[in-house]
Amino acid sequence: MNLPFKTIACHFGVVMMTVLTAPSVLAQSFVHPGALHTQADFDRMKTKVAQGAQPWLDGWNMLIKNPHASLSWTPRPVDVVYRGKIGNHPQNYSALFNDAAAAYALALRWKVSGDDAYADKAVAILDAWSKTLTRIDGTSDKYLASGLYGYEFANAAEIMRTYRKWPARDFDRFKKTMLDVFYSMNHDFLMNHNGAKIDHYWANWDLCNLDSMMAIGILTDRRDIYDEAVDYFKHGKGNGAIDKMVWKIYPDGLAQTQESGRDQGHSTLDVSELGVLSQMAWNQHDDLFGYDDNRILKGVEYIAKYNLGYDVPYTTYANSDVTQDVISNMGRGATRPTWELFYNHYVVLKGLDAPYITTWANKVRPEGGGGNYGPNSSGFDQLGYGTLTFTLK
Repeated sequence: MNLPFKTIACHFGVVMMTVLTAPSVLAQSFVHPGALHTQADFDRMKTKVAQGAQPWLDGWNMLIKNPHASLSWTPRPVDVVYRGKIGNHPQNYSALFNDAAAAYALALRWKVSGDDAYADKAVAILDAWSKTLTRIDGTSDKYLASGLYGYEFANAAEIMRTYRKWPARDFDRFKKTMLDVFYSMNHDFLMNHNGAKIDHYWANWDLCNLDSMMAIGILTDRRDIYDEAVDYFKHGKGNGAIDKMVWKIYPDGLAQTQESGRDQGHSTLDVSELGVLSQMAWNQHDDLFGYDDNRILKGVEYIAKYNLGYDVPYTTYANSDVTQDVISNMGRGATRPTWELFYNHYVVLKGLDAPYITTWANKVRPEGGGGNYGPNSSGFDQLGYGTLTFTLK
């Protein structure tokens, strides 16, 4: 039998080894916990914080000072989440993104501190929503909710699956909610794009739904769902597929991205969503970071460089809706807690050169989480706390 080669990287340094992996094993099993973080990651965080080591301690302090990580947090579940104004229904999606941020922050706090009170609170949030939520509705923006908050909730639950006091029936109910409410929308959007032309929706719409799809696949042990996300990333027709998201390769190692002519707030959102997808896949032994000659790295360095104030090459971008002759400076310099993930993977782990990602990581360290970057939805588009969670050494 011919076995594929897999490159496995030690999470504690840059030692690389090539091993043979049996496809039958990889096809049947997932690493748990294994979405954004593995148990080795939690062990590292716990050890470094206990030692008072930097920058982990600064990252930990960002977490414990955030109200979302407090035992006083009270969930606010609703039966129908609305994002985008339709009829007489007020938008209420802030309840979902705040509670998702809280569930994740509390799960992290439990894993690092070992205090079950934080686990109980995280589980209470997840249970409250799985008992209540029936659907997500609104304008087309509902698909942003299904993607962003789907991956965030699934990541919180993936951490909490290791909690011995979370009854299996409650965990199963939560997984069913993720499949019935979130994954069904993720799949529908990526297949049908709300009835629009295939290039109508910007890359971030695809990417957030891919993040949710992959996270739910891991959480529910559904290899078919996980593989659906990976296949779309590599071969999909929409703008979130890697060859359309990072679409113009330049000789200097940079690559123009799909939303560069739109604005930088969404370009940096693309960075965050690419990081989530790549890190989850990495923890399942799939290297999307390195796919197609580090195509993601070239695109993220491009965004990082421009948002640091430097000039970058630009080629006119056109699709069926727009023609953009110049790169947009709208939102230039936007700050998101997403750079530690890329810095630690490409520079620390793989030893690659990424000067602009490195500068951004130094600039925003220590990274906070939901609520540290404003009260609106853009401040909750990423889970954050990357200094604590992704710093390797």
